[in-house]
Order: sequence, then structure tokens, then C-alpha cells
Amino acid sequence: MPRVAKVLSVVTVSAVLITTLLITDSAWAQATAQLNGRVADESGAALPGVTVTATQTDTAFARTVVTDATGAWTMPNMPIGPYRLEATLAGFRTFVQTGIVLQVSANPVINTTLALGNIEETITVQGATPLVDVRSAGISDVVEQERIVELPLQGRQVTDLIVLAGGAVNTGRISALSTSNSVAISVAGGLRNGVEYQLDGAAHNSPHDLGNLPFPFPDALQEFSVASGGLAAATGMHSSAAVNAVTKSGTNRFHGNGFEFFRDDRFNSPAYFAPAGPDGDKLGDGLSRNQFGGTLGGPIVLNKLFFFAGYERNRIRQTRPDNIAYVPTPAMMAGDFTTYASPQCNGGRQVTLRPPFVNNRISPALFSPQAVSILNSGWLPSSTDPCGFVQYDVNFDNNDEQIVTRVDYQQTANHTIFGRYIDTFERRPPKLGETHNIMTIQAAFLPYRNRRAQTAAVGSTLVMGNNMVNTLRFNFANTKTRANDPPEEFFDAASLGIPNIYSYVPGTMTVAVGATGTDIRFSGNHTVAAKVDSQIYQLSNDFSRVWGAHQLGVGTNIQYAYFDGWDYAGSNATFTFNGTVTGLALSDFLIGRMSSFGHSSPQVNTNHQWYIGVYSQDAWRVSERVTLNLGLRWDPYMGTVWENGTISNFSHENYADGVRSTSFRNAPPGLLYPGDEGFPPGKTGTNKQWLNLSPRVGA
Repeated sequence: MPRVAKVLSVVTVSAVLITTLLITDSAWAQATAQLNGRVADESGAALPGVTVTATQTDTAFARTVVTDATGAWTMPNMPIGPYRLEATLAGFRTFVQTGIVLQVSANPVINTTLALGNIEETITVQGATPLVDVRSAGISDVVEQERIVELPLQGRQVTDLIVLAGGAVNTGRISALSTSNSVAISVAGGLRNGVEYQLDGAAHNSPHDLGNLPFPFPDALQEFSVASGGLAAATGMHSSAAVNAVTKSGTNRFHGNGFEFFRDDRFNSPAYFAPAGPDGDKLGDGLSRNQFGGTLGGPIVLNKLFFFAGYERNRIRQTRPDNIAYVPTPAMMAGDFTTYASPQCNGGRQVTLRPPFVNNRISPALFSPQAVSILNSGWLPSSTDPCGFVQYDVNFDNNDEQIVTRVDYQQTANHTIFGRYIDTFERRPPKLGETHNIMTIQAAFLPYRNRRAQTAAVGSTLVMGNNMVNTLRFNFANTKTRANDPPEEFFDAASLGIPNIYSYVPGTMTVAVGATGTDIRFSGNHTVAAKVDSQIYQLSNDFSRVWGAHQLGVGTNIQYAYFDGWDYAGSNATFTFNGTVTGLALSDFLIGRMSSFGHSSPQVNTNHQWYIGVYSQDAWRVSERVTLNLGLRWDPYMGTVWENGTISNFSHENYADGVRSTSFRNAPPGLLYPGDEGFPPGKTGTNKQWLNLSPRVGA
């Protein structure tokens, strides 16, 4: 708690100071939209002093501005949703336009014409043409709520829809320890981990893999935009695209839904290698998938206070029977490898065991006691197939849940506040106790694990006069992942009588038999044990001011990220057998002749990092047909602070001269650690970069 309090105080003070120093400019909050326009009379002459009011029809939220000397007006930082626009001026008929729908990050221009007449007379325009953005130089697309809910989605993963924006490719998850809906999407050729994710204007990237934190399930997500080119100065920190999503909000009417999506293996074709059942038909994978939940939103106080809540559970029960392996047969255990070496078992290729073994036979007296112990342990299935072919079941049971809540408060006509909280759970039950087969706990199937991701955001939008708006956001994210912790135990090198091998995770070891571990394989990689914990604290402030033909903007974004994790992959000893000694992998295994052996210490990382981004930009209306977008962003690089000496640099000069570290005297020559001469000050291993300036120019 002291660390949390210190971080919060530093973030708050820093944001206030930077914003105060730069409060002569303006900005566009990321989870909102902007309305622009110009009012003229029937001759085309500009009309100054026109009162323009935009009212959100769902909540009665209203924003009012007055046109300037050129008849122009701007409403920055507007909540998304349907609007009614009204323009009034004494001596002219009132103009009303309905059917306006503002989407996230939109910046449309709506020009109006007032006709002479009494102000009581009203000209109403309905079913207007689609809104067009002629003020932004960027390239972006919006995936609206209708497509999010109605398009078919495998597993209802909203992030799969990012590729609809064009120029985007989903390359899969970045890490096996990432959350299940984390994606690595390359947009317009950018880095797969270079996309900036925001939810309700708050940072939504994971410190672990730079992918996204869990988004709300489809029924709780209003919409999102994907910007891939010509990004404004308000967007930074990540080098590729920007995905900006918004959670659903409550309105003046109660609305909600209930849903269930069901899948069953009876509706699926069986896997190609699935075994046959008693009736001769191939067995299915036992899939039973239920995704169910609901949402509810509405008013707590009409026109003032609104709520939205949603819940989804994803329950999966699945046992796949088509997993294949090869184990020693009774003939092989008697020393006879004739059949196993025949074309029947080797894809039509005859194999002959290498000398000193003759006639494809090996005396059982030469077998490794450890290999025999593994085969007799009861953790491996037996086979009556002459080639040792076996099929085994692996369960893929999931129990995932998500809770989404949001509250919006219109304190006054000029001040709105919102709060949002999302809690996401992922639970994968253990496999070994259910199957009693150590081959079910290999890297390809991933271990049992538990994850929890909590994200919360609070925001305040304050309108100050006719031409100034300030938006403040605070965001917190906390994620916890445990993989195979506590571990599922079976046996380890020590219990098999293999000396001088220490297992950091007692009761486990890693064995791979076959060129790709297709004969026997168990444990390995993250199936040993792993932990990934992270926290993010963010404070951002955006100030917007319209000054004649200029819309000026300034903002600051301050983040503190903390990561604490360990991974025991490889730390329980890895034994690999691929046939390099005898010519066959299983015979190598039986005589205990490895092709490779690996053993490492656990990877333990604790690090933290500060990020500060400051920007200033100007949307300058040079004329009614030309707008210049000018901006400058400052992103100083502070480096990542690595605790416990887990960072090192390499000096080729020190390596050539045989110079060793004074901090870790047993380290190889050339490695530098914190405290060594030539290592940058601190624990980052890098020099701070204060001149990271990014100019932005568009027309």
C-alpha cells in the first residue's frame, strides 16, 4: 500500500503541474467525439452570435456554443450517441436537425443555413446525409455496435473485429501467459505489439506483452475505432495504430438483454484422427459450450444519473480424444525392435539400429533404470499396437466470467463525471488429476491456470465558458496470472535416481521423445510453473480552447507500470531424445541416451517504468475548404528499472580484454551489471532520452 500511495501522489502532482504549465492549448479526449460547423444566411454570408445547442437524445445531455465572427462553432469532447442540433438567432427561423449520431473519435462538420423569419418558426431536417469529417488528416474506421453484436464471432472475442478496419492482420497471442482475448494485431505493416489500446479514454495495454487488456464482451461494448495513419499529436506512446473503444452507458430509458450462445459436438464433424465408438462412428470432442449473461442500463435520476451493468459467463466442457503418441510395446521392452524399425511403423522406410546394436535388437540389460521406472510408473498409457500407437484424451475445460459496470453523472450542464469498472476471470482446471496421463501436461495443451484482470477508470469533463473544455482521466489496472501454481506433481529427476540435478519445482520434469516430441512428451515451457502480475496507474488531462480559426490543444499523459513475475520453464531439467544414437527415438529413450539436455534457473523479473507524454496541437481553419493540422508531441524515454540485478549489458571491448564484472564476479567477461564502470546510471541499462520529439503535420 505505501508503494501505491506514493505512485498515486506522484502521478497526480506531475499531471497537475504539467497541465498548468501548458494550459494555453486544447485537445481531443480519446473516448469522445467532436462537432463542428458554420452558420450562414440564405445568401451565404456568415452569421455571428448564433446560439447552437446539441442535445443527446438518450440522456438529455446538452452543450451550447455561440458562433464567432465567421459563423463558425466547435464542440469538442462530446459524448458519443444520437443528437439533436438546434440553431437560433433573433430575426431568423430556428433550425433543427435530428438523426445525428456521433461515433467515437469522430470529427464531423455540420453546416447550417438560417432563413429569415420569426424565431418561433422552425425548419426541421430529418434523416440527414451521413456525417463527413473534413477537419482530420488521419485514416480511421469505426466498428459500430450493430456489427459488434450481429457479426458471427468465434468465442465472442471483440478484438477479432479489429481486422475489419482494413490493413490489419491478427498474428495470434504474443505470449502463452497472455490473457485469452489478448491479440497481437499488425496494422498497416506496424509492429504486432505496437498498437495503442484505449477504453473510455484510458490506457488499456498490458505491461506484460503490450497487448490489450480484456475488453467488455460484445453486448457491453458500444463501439470502437481503429486509426492507422496520420495520427494526431494526442496519440502516442505506441508506434503503430490506435484502437479506441467505449463502454456502453445508461440512458433515460431502461434497456437490457439476456443471451445464451450454445455449441455442442453433436453439431460438429469429428476430428480426422478421432477413434470410433461402439457403433462404429467416430467419437466427437465432447464439446459443450455455453456463453450466457445479460445487460441492464437505465436512469437512477432522470437527466442526471445513469447506470449500466453487464455479466457474461463462458462455460466450456471439452475432451478431445484424437491426441496421438507412441509408447514402447511389450516386444520393445523385451529388446525386439524389429517391428518398430520396419516400414510399417516408419512411413514406408526401413530403419536399422546403429552399431553396436545388431538385428534391430537391444538387450534389456542395457535399458536405463530411469526410463523403465517412467514406463512402469502408471503415468503413461500402454499399447497393443505393434508400432506402439496410442490415442489419449485431453480436457479443455474453461470457466470464464466478466462483470462490467459504469455510472454516468451530469452534475451540471457544464460538468459530467463517469466511473467504470470491469472484472474479468479466467479459470482452467487441472488436467493431470482427471486424466492420470502425464502427456496431457505438455506445452501444446498448456497447464491449468487462473487469471484475473481488474480495470477501473474515472473521468471528468468540465466546460469552461463558450470555447474551453477540460477532460481529466484516472485509470487503474491490476492483472494476476498463475500457471500450474501450485504444480501438478508426478515425479522428478531426484525421485528417479538421477543424481546432481536440482529441480526448482519438485515433482516435475520435462521429457520429449521424438523429433518433435510426438512419441512421448510431458511438461515443458510454461507447464512447469509461472506467475505474471502487473499494475498500471494513469492520469491524463486534455484541455481544449477554440480561438478564432484555431482549435488549440494541449494534454499530458502520465503512467506508471509495475511488473512482477517468474517463470520456471526449463528449471526442472529437460531431457530430449530424437534418435541420434540408435536411429529411433524410443530406443534412445530406453537406453537413456539423450540428444540434448537443458537445465536453467528460474526467470524472475521485477521491473517498473514511468511514462510521460505531452502534446500540443492546432487545427487551423485556413479557409472553409482547407484545414491544417499541426502538432508536436514530446515522449521522453525513462527506461525500465530492473530490480535484483536482472539487467545486463554487453561490452565487446571488455570481452576482448577479459574484463569481468565487479558486481557479479563469476559472470563471463564482457557482461556489465548495475554498479559496473561503463554501465548507465541506475538500473535501466539504457540512457534517458529527453529529446524524443514527434512533429505532426496534416492538411
